[in-house]
Amino acid sequence: MECKSVHIVYFSPTHTSAKIAYAIAEGMHFKSLLESDITYNTPKGTVDIYDDELTIVAVPVYGGRVAETAMERLRAFRGHKSPVVPVVLYGNRDYEDALLELSDTLTAQGFVVVSGGAFIGEHSYSREDMPIAAGRPDEDDLQIAMRFGRDILLKMDKISSLKGVKKLEVKGNFPYKVKGPSTPQAPVVNEEICNLCGYCEGVCPVSAIVFTDGVAFTDPASCIKCCACVKECPLGARSFDTPYTAMLFQNFCARREPELFI
Repeated sequence: MECKSVHIVYFSPTHTSAKIAYAIAEGMHFKSLLESDITYNTPKGTVDIYDDELTIVAVPVYGGRVAETAMERLRAFRGHKSPVVPVVLYGNRDYEDALLELSDTLTAQGFVVVSGGAFIGEHSYSREDMPIAAGRPDEDDLQIAMRFGRDILLKMDKISSLKGVKKLEVKGNFPYKVKGPSTPQAPVVNEEICNLCGYCEGVCPVSAIVFTDGVAFTDPASCIKCCACVKECPLGARSFDTPYTAMLFQNFCARREPELFI
């Protein structure tokens, strides 16, 4: 089955999902590349994707499930028996039911899942003194992603019609994992360092940061704890402290490798 273009869709506050989506697409060597970055906004109206586009959807995992904000924004996309590759990025602990949840959601929205993958990205809570998958995806991960893209194309070449494609079996359980109640928390600002440049406001995917009385205030009720503002503050003026960081560092330091389903 021949596709004319590849379409990457990603929610990627700290750029890990985007890097993997681009690497998979690079391995496919399509001349036409379409992009839908849903990190900061929900698409206006419905986005229809047809069967001549091969779509890669890459999103982060939060607590073993697809990040809720990503899931909300993905609902704008509608497939028309369109081939899709769901991909999840997790912070070296476990992706649990996220890949199955993403696969099921895309199927319900009219896509046909042809392959899927779980890759590792630096954990949102990772920091210099307690690194958790720091620097991932790294060069090895990107090479695996590019080979994955090539393998997907080889599979597509052998498919004459998506009507005969069996449901792809991926890891995960249904009913999906029930997430516990969220505890509102937001990064702390060192006002002695912060110069109110506004960069943090621009990288926040949910517009949780506002400037009030000369302070960059983050609304804990809106914050999704992606820590994009922490990792990208040019002055290092923001920090996010939680006991969960130490637990992850102590128990999930060993390198994990991507899992691919073709």
